[in-house]
Amino acid sequence: MSREPGAGADLVLLHGFTGSSAAWGADVVDGLSSAGRSPVLVDLPGHGRHAGVVAPWRFTVEAVAADILRYVTRGPVDLVGYSMGGRLALDFAVTYPHRVRRLVLESASPGLETDEERARRRADDEELAKRLEEEGIESFVDHWEDLPLFESQKALPGDVRAAHRAGRLRNHAPSLAAALRGLGTGSLPSRWNALGHCPVPTLILAGELDTRYVSVGERMQARMPSARLVVVRGAGHTVHLEKPAAWVEAVVGFLA
Repeated sequence: MSREPGAGADLVLLHGFTGSSAAWGADVVDGLSSAGRSPVLVDLPGHGRHAGVVAPWRFTVEAVAADILRYVTRGPVDLVGYSMGGRLALDFAVTYPHRVRRLVLESASPGLETDEERARRRADDEELAKRLEEEGIESFVDHWEDLPLFESQKALPGDVRAAHRAGRLRNHAPSLAAALRGLGTGSLPSRWNALGHCPVPTLILAGELDTRYVSVGERMQARMPSARLVVVRGAGHTVHLEKPAAWVEAVVGFLA
């Protein structure tokens, strides 16, 4: 589902790296809509309908914030983000707390805490960006889907995995490379120190099998005054894909 900017919104969803607005899937969109929460699905720079965009100025937190603000015309919104989208949603909430009513962060992190960690991550992301440019989208998706982070997705039905892969392949290699360089974790400032000052009620979602992000979620909850953590049993990094019913139950319950 999409909606024209300026039409107003009360629920906005931001997808993850290599995804698009379609990556949320019918189960999530229909589940939210059935609960009376019709979402606006925003494509991040270089993804989905923005595939083909490579201009560096589009790949900044300020540019993403401008994209979100185009929909925020009737007061504060509920903002949901997954992975890279969650990191950007958190940045928006920290920068514009009066524009966010409630915040949902799925498998998301406030970033890396030290300059050294960020420098190492930028170097790693640069290698991935070069791989995209030199080998193309299909080779990169093969590599991406084989990462341990997505191991639990291999238990999904074949048709679900195939549809998710097809969505990734519809992206544009140079655009994803630009996203890694501009919006990758190493390129963004740490928001750990801002968590204690963020007044927005926040739901932190993590999959039980994604132990790294469960740990990150526990640390975030301890620092955020209005946050609670829900760990979804049997899910890995992509909770909304692997356990959509549990995702909808947790999110709708929180937003209600």
